[in-house]
Amino acid sequence: MSDKQTQIDKENVTIGCYISLALAIVFFSGIAAGSSYFWSFLDFTTLMGSAGKVVGKVTETADGVSTTMTTLRGLGGSGAIDGFMLAISLIIPGVMLAMGMITVFEHYGALKAARKLLTPILQFLIGVPGTATLALIACLQSTDGGAALTRQLKDSGALSYTEINNFSAFQMVACAPITNFVTFSAAVLAFSNADGSGTVPLSMGTGLAVLLIAKVVGANIMRLIQLRIAQREKIATTSLQTSPVALTIERN
Repeated sequence: MSDKQTQIDKENVTIGCYISLALAIVFFSGIAAGSSYFWSFLDFTTLMGSAGKVVGKVTETADGVSTTMTTLRGLGGSGAIDGFMLAISLIIPGVMLAMGMITVFEHYGALKAARKLLTPILQFLIGVPGTATLALIACLQSTDGGAALTRQLKDSGALSYTEINNFSAFQMVACAPITNFVTFSAAVLAFSNADGSGTVPLSMGTGLAVLLIAKVVGANIMRLIQLRIAQREKIATTSLQTSPVALTIERN
């Protein structure tokens, strides 16, 4: 048994750790999203909120003054400045909120509970420990949040180089499928023919399942690539160690 596995087995996982893990899963999974009840504050996207709007155009009509609202970033931007404004308004708040919340959940033992419960499952499926559970759940809903949590796991040493590659491959395939696919497919799947039948012969659940399977396949392709590279390096190292060295001494 490796030292890493021994350390995981010795961790003191209490009932509070499991409660923290459950709350973290609810927070990053989107279960409480869009709810009008008080527990909607437990959702990541709800706390993220949205930027306020500013008036972009004012016109006079017969009924009075009419205003056209625009986004907080403004319209007509271009170049590096527009990209910087996008980062300020969308990416930075999501990353900061995700990293702050994962620190809170980690303090109360959520990552220890995840390691204890989910390491065997995630190691089998995509080759990463249970520590990556919250980052995995976050990346299904937010690309930026999943990337931020993964970077935090890397910096803390919770994930090795090989595990980082496996997990990155998992995230790269169909990033944020719950947010992107569910949001955009809702409009497409609503199309219908003249007889009332659906135009797209696909349900939302089926499409989401295909995306999740593709993410697992992508992670395992990366596992095979890294395994092949490791085998080649091992063969090369072994051949260098076993090859005889001829030493010739010439006398003048």
